[in-house]
Amino acid sequence: MVRKNRISLQTIADEVGLSKYAVSRSLAGKSGVSEETRLRISKMAERLGYVKPELRTKSDVAVLFYDLDPVNSELHVQHQSGIQAEAQRLEIGVRIHWMHDAGGLPELLKRCSGILLVGPHSNDTIASIAKTNLPVVRIGWPGPLEQADVVMGTDHEGGQAVLEYLISLGHRSIVYVYGAPIYRGRHERYYGAREVAERHSDVTLHPMQFDETHGFAKAFRDLQETDFRPTAFFCSHDGLALTVISELLGQGYRVPDDVSVVGYGNYSVATQIAPALTTVKTNGQESGAVALRLLNERIQSSAGTHQAPARRVQIVATIIERRSTAPVIVPQPSV
Repeated sequence: MVRKNRISLQTIADEVGLSKYAVSRSLAGKSGVSEETRLRISKMAERLGYVKPELRTKSDVAVLFYDLDPVNSELHVQHQSGIQAEAQRLEIGVRIHWMHDAGGLPELLKRCSGILLVGPHSNDTIASIAKTNLPVVRIGWPGPLEQADVVMGTDHEGGQAVLEYLISLGHRSIVYVYGAPIYRGRHERYYGAREVAERHSDVTLHPMQFDETHGFAKAFRDLQETDFRPTAFFCSHDGLALTVISELLGQGYRVPDDVSVVGYGNYSVATQIAPALTTVKTNGQESGAVALRLLNERIQSSAGTHQAPARRVQIVATIIERRSTAPVIVPQPSV
């Protein structure tokens, strides 16, 4: 005989020949299951000795966005859209807050069953949340071996893919435009790009860092004083790519005839400039939806004795090719 505490929704589903999803909705009293099926599931659960977990009575989840990150504000809007759409599908209430410190957190979280953190929140905020013992999922970069479910982008792979793409177009002298090197994702994109460049003895990847307010023009002038002549710029953010294209056009360069430019993010600016920007789509909406699904799973399983290890889920990016990139034009020898 199967022990009661080992009876799961899947066990019941196998016995009645239905999906785990149907069994879950039936036992939760939700719609989408006929009364005949609901009765059959109920009788089987009772016969097997299924004990329904005591779920938290607090239904809402708290979604905490870091509000001092203007560079990624459009990405966070995408996250919010995905979270809200998934919340509606799962019939979960969400309380969205934009904040950057731990003040007021205890009161805010009193009536929440889980927490979704978006952005680079401070250690104080993370420590305050840990004291609540609520399920937590993060969108962003975790600390080393941080015991929390995390949804993140494929920044390292993205950097690799962009370099391989530019090399396929014949580019061998490439600038990686960091801008301000304060974001973890920008480092990961550079590390990925550097790995690919190091596999090609004829490829040079030059990192460029500067104050984003008005620093690219000077950094570019400094580069022009050297012997390095780039044919492509890989920008760590679409906003930086806009700055790069504007400066290049202002100095008489033709994009992409003289130099190609690639961005990262696929934000609205990518299609609002001429030429339209080749970039990397980061799928922020899907990241938000996946993060909420993970959090819901943690909330549903929190009454059980077994807790699965923390997970890292990556949402794969995609290169979007537009008109700001082209194959390198090889000068023809004069006759």
